[in-house]
Amino acid sequence: MGGVRNQQVSWWKLILWGAFAVISAQPCSAAEWETRPVERVSVTIGKSMLIETSASLARVSVADPRVADALVLSPRQVYLMGKTAGVTNLTLWNTTGEVFAAYDVVVSPDVSRLQEHLHALFPDEKALRVVTTQEHIALSGTMTSSAALTQVLAVTETYAPGKVLNLLQVGGSHQVMLEVRVAEMDRTMLRRIGVNLSYVNGSGSQFGASVLKRLASPLPSGDASSVLSPLGAVPPFGFGLGQAVNALFRFQSGSANWTGFIDALKEDNLVKVLAEPTLIALSGQDAQFLAGGEFPIPVPQAFGVTTIQFQKFGIQLNFRPVVLSARQIAVTVTPEVSELDFANGLSIQGFVVPAITTRRASTMVELEDGQSFAIAGLLRESVRETVSKYPVLGDIPILGALFRSAQYQKNETELVIIVTPHFVRSMTDAQITLPTDGYLDPDDVDFYLKGRLPSRQGSASDMRGVEVPAGREEKSREATGLMIP
Repeated sequence: MGGVRNQQVSWWKLILWGAFAVISAQPCSAAEWETRPVERVSVTIGKSMLIETSASLARVSVADPRVADALVLSPRQVYLMGKTAGVTNLTLWNTTGEVFAAYDVVVSPDVSRLQEHLHALFPDEKALRVVTTQEHIALSGTMTSSAALTQVLAVTETYAPGKVLNLLQVGGSHQVMLEVRVAEMDRTMLRRIGVNLSYVNGSGSQFGASVLKRLASPLPSGDASSVLSPLGAVPPFGFGLGQAVNALFRFQSGSANWTGFIDALKEDNLVKVLAEPTLIALSGQDAQFLAGGEFPIPVPQAFGVTTIQFQKFGIQLNFRPVVLSARQIAVTVTPEVSELDFANGLSIQGFVVPAITTRRASTMVELEDGQSFAIAGLLRESVRETVSKYPVLGDIPILGALFRSAQYQKNETELVIIVTPHFVRSMTDAQITLPTDGYLDPDDVDFYLKGRLPSRQGSASDMRGVEVPAGREEKSREATGLMIP
């Protein structure tokens, strides 16, 4: 009995193991495949791969045909080809119509080929790295210039249009200090000579020959002070040295009074304008500087209303630097030096609106660090000659000088604008020296007895707060608070 019972138990075990094997051998349903891990397949754009299966295929399906395409070559082989960068799914069905395999297909650009092309085109970019993400190409590393960075991006866009991640950086300093020097010399030379004759008799009859520019009638009789007072004033002509000679000759005989007046003027004017603004900005950012002010301009409106507008004047500087490489800088700069000119102003409702004398330039240049370039220049020379004379009498040789007035004026102007960019980096507070440091006020003894005025202590070399390499000027950098590498 025991042997028969053991034999029956063994048969039941065989039946159960057989049923389990049959169930395990059946294909999984679609719901079961969702819970299983999906195999990942990577394909390069324009290339293909062959997938072999363990079961016979009935059909295949690609979720996004724009990314990849699949073709059944045989009952157990699938031909998969990458078309564009992206991610899609590949599903396989057997002959019984059930899903037995699924794949995540990742199609990416040919990074190895792209990297070979980039290194061939840009051999100096040793730190350039190219990697692929799920759908994009990522560029990382440090570039030597902004121009090279732009070119690398353009080449990469041809491999994956619209799917390039720019993680590149440009090496070197990105802070640029721009020094601008506006220098102008304006020289004016003026020569003038004129004669005035007057005769007054006892009966009051007058005769005169006025050929002076400022005289419109014969000279009256009287002492010299009454004549020289209105004639001695010469209209101002800027700053300069002038030599004016006003000679009065008077002869009186009885009731007759002869008066002669000679006006001669020699004047030389020299005007010097020098402005050196300095401004710092980051690469690609705008910076503005103004040292001057704004003056009001009345603007008449309707119904007798007057509004005020303000016009800037002084030293202005607008510029935008772009770092092209470790040494090259592109600068868009607009320097301006303006001043008020009341001599050529207008009067509006009792308010004098001055004119503005302006020197302005606007351009874009490419320079290396520390190089200077003259972006604008002007050389102007003008000559004016004026002769006023009486007809016939003024043409008489020698004696004709008594009946004519001559004026000669010559203007010469020379203007130049120079820009110099520098790479800079910040300094510590201990390295910065302000213009007000070391300023001393004299005490009563120094001021009244020794004649000392307020001054700064120490020499100029002791107060510089910027380290400048040899061969570079130190003019305006001592107050910038930056170091020039």
